[in-house]
Amino acid sequence: MKGTAVLSVAILVAAMAVPGPTRADDNVPDTLFTPEVQRSVDRGLEWLASRQNENGSWSCVVGYKLNEGYETNTERAAAEHVCVTALAGMAFLAHGDVPGQGRYGQVIEKALDFVLANARDSDGYITKNGTRMYEHAFCTMFLAEIYGMSRRMDVGEKLRGAVRCILNAQNNEGGWRYQPTPVDADISVTVSTLQALRAARNVGISVPRSSIDSAVRYIKGCANDDGSFSYQINRGMTRSTFPLTACGIVALHSAGEYTDRQVDRGIRWLQRNRASMEAQEYHFMYGHYYAVQAFYVAGGRAFEDYYSDISRRLMSRQEADGHWVDDVGQTYATAMACVILQVPCHYLPIFQK
Repeated sequence: MKGTAVLSVAILVAAMAVPGPTRADDNVPDTLFTPEVQRSVDRGLEWLASRQNENGSWSCVVGYKLNEGYETNTERAAAEHVCVTALAGMAFLAHGDVPGQGRYGQVIEKALDFVLANARDSDGYITKNGTRMYEHAFCTMFLAEIYGMSRRMDVGEKLRGAVRCILNAQNNEGGWRYQPTPVDADISVTVSTLQALRAARNVGISVPRSSIDSAVRYIKGCANDDGSFSYQINRGMTRSTFPLTACGIVALHSAGEYTDRQVDRGIRWLQRNRASMEAQEYHFMYGHYYAVQAFYVAGGRAFEDYYSDISRRLMSRQEADGHWVDDVGQTYATAMACVILQVPCHYLPIFQK
């Protein structure tokens, strides 16, 4: 491993010597992460590892969200995708491995090198083949989790640049949008950038409190009276959905707003509307990626009921060779599913209070 290992690495490596994941949260029953779930994750991670490109990346057809659908150019071949690479890296980190150590240590190391290679020196923007601000945020979060484990100087340098890029792109309302320019904003990009900033702060990167406070005002401005959250603030035709409401809750959690009444109302709204997420929807994985975090922080029976349901649904959708499928792509879907299923394992600090 490059750089000097810190205590967090020692803790993770020690935990890896124990069969199965170590759960540091007493609020999560051991019965939730069952041997069946473990086997499902193991199959998914094996499939992901087998699909990694030589340069450390994973490929996916780069598309974009359009209203309630996901658009791709079917004539375009799958390309190296920096965000899917970061998501896959997060799935292996959630397994308890670290760069250069553990079963998938070399897989993570190669993924990290690819993400670092696509961070621009000029403005810190992490992009490849047309990926945008949402993808930049996931890459930033991945770098922050790695930096907290390794304190590698090269990772720290790129992470600081990525954070500066996020701060410079925040608009006057307090949110972020698809491009690294402070024009308009939406809740889905804002939640990803807030999580990235929180992950960076967790490992000692300076983030102005004023930026967080401004983002919280934006998120709260998207809250509706029924507990749901809307896509944008003060937009007459904006929509509110299960994924967007999960985004709103996680965004407030990321800013340290755990007891806000809008969080409680949002959790209840998610409970009432959980069945609205159809498996064939392109944002199924996206919605549950945020929902699992929202319920996990809420804890108790709410999380137990939710996790039991989503783990059953995901395992029923897994293909025979270990991967998952959705409109965004197999590598994306598999990385997301593995992250969702491993949240109770408590390895990734970004998912904790």
